[in-house]
Amino acid sequence: MQNIQRLLLTLGAFIAMSGQAIAQEAGSLDARVNEIFASSTGWFVSLIFAPIPGTSFPWIVMWLVIGASIFTIYFAFVQFRYFGHAIGLVKGDYSDPNDAGEVSHFQALATALSGTVGLGNIAGVAVAVGIGGPGATFWMILAGLLGMASKFTECTLGVKYRNEYPDGTVSGGPMYYISKGFNELGLPGGKILAVVFSVFCILGALGGGNMFQANQAHAQITQITGEFPGWITGLVFAAVVFAVIVGGIKSIARVTEKVVPFMGVMYVGAALIVLIVNFNMIGWAFGQIFAGAFTGLGVAGGFVGALIQGFKRAAFSNEAGVGSAAIAHSAVKTKEPITEGFVSLLEPLIDTVVICTMTALVIIISQQLIIDQATGNYVLNEAGNAIATVDGNTGVALTSAAFGSAISWFPFILAIAVILFAFSTMISWSYYGLKAWTYLFGEGKTTELIFKIIFCIFIVIGAAANLGPVIDFSDAAIFAMAVVNIFCLYFLMKVVKTELASYSSRLKAGEIKKFQH
Repeated sequence: MQNIQRLLLTLGAFIAMSGQAIAQEAGSLDARVNEIFASSTGWFVSLIFAPIPGTSFPWIVMWLVIGASIFTIYFAFVQFRYFGHAIGLVKGDYSDPNDAGEVSHFQALATALSGTVGLGNIAGVAVAVGIGGPGATFWMILAGLLGMASKFTECTLGVKYRNEYPDGTVSGGPMYYISKGFNELGLPGGKILAVVFSVFCILGALGGGNMFQANQAHAQITQITGEFPGWITGLVFAAVVFAVIVGGIKSIARVTEKVVPFMGVMYVGAALIVLIVNFNMIGWAFGQIFAGAFTGLGVAGGFVGALIQGFKRAAFSNEAGVGSAAIAHSAVKTKEPITEGFVSLLEPLIDTVVICTMTALVIIISQQLIIDQATGNYVLNEAGNAIATVDGNTGVALTSAAFGSAISWFPFILAIAVILFAFSTMISWSYYGLKAWTYLFGEGKTTELIFKIIFCIFIVIGAAANLGPVIDFSDAAIFAMAVVNIFCLYFLMKVVKTELASYSSRLKAGEIKKFQH
């Protein structure tokens, strides 16, 4: 509990300090915030992202991948056996509008996707391929496929143990299934673990799900328009976000069910155009992916380097095992918890296997990675720890250059995608943070409004300042959620297995039929 108090005190100090500093020069704000956070939270960031002794593999990534592998085996590859049924559920084939809940299966999926499909799909993949080479893509895809089982597990529990209120609203997520599930099984410590998870969720929502998104969106906008104060971008984003989130999950779902398909189709469509223009190189690109995955073709660290970067990117991108998506999926209209588990397993497939892979293919085919023509290997940078790239581009700049190599104005499409991805991530994480907030401080319109205002204030702060250590800390908080969540899933997965067996037997017997709309 001392660590929790320390984190809350740090957050309180940051809010108070930020309020005083907004009127000061940006440089002074940055310096003071960075100094406070680096000194008080650096230990926490280092702990979460520390490598396994003797390797450069972050233990938190291994924690997520092992969890995903265990759930895949325990549920007998459920992500492949029920893939077709999941599609039917999303289409609404089995949906009864009279079931308890607030949103449809499709809206729940879109809301959860809007929280995971973001800058990681654009910048993060570029980092993974830039450091680990094309082979990182193979391991990214594998981790995404395994992560589908983690989503299935946590989202089934999210619906099973959610709170349903007389006014039709619901609250669910790890904090509820940890406390109620542990109590049901007679296990101690559920309430404490739920509180710890909620604290990390709030911190992650304000940072990685908010400030980082606003900061990167402003950076991308200024690349096109030229420099202007970040607080202007922050105010615009804050106003739009508040207009959406003030209406609750139904309002968020109405927006995400339109924005997510649009931004997904726009981004994947742009990638497909690049691939079509370079159709003759697609086979070569996949050859590079498979060769790099197992031989470490020109990669710093070889095979291990590719594996680490691929697994890391998948884990950071789809958040399988973090527990965040279970909060959004808990709002679905259904009386069968397992159905939302099926729907949720589509999330890592879309986020990682499809969108991240598209980004990686564009980067490889555009030949932004420098190849030694004599050996056919990728050239390492001067430090020897990353692949050399044309013009030294990394992150978003590398992805932008890759798209621009096919059609000159494609970087503008990418800029729009970045803005939409940032916006959708913010509105989804506002809901995640809100549900953690109300779990700690109680349900009620006033309680909810306080959090929503705080969330929007942090959007302005994030866009206006360069808060490096703050963002590092919030990222660490998001993955600290996974430490608590996966630990608890190991105890609760037998509950999911019982639900799966019951539903499967009734589905095979014809007791579960398509709903006649």
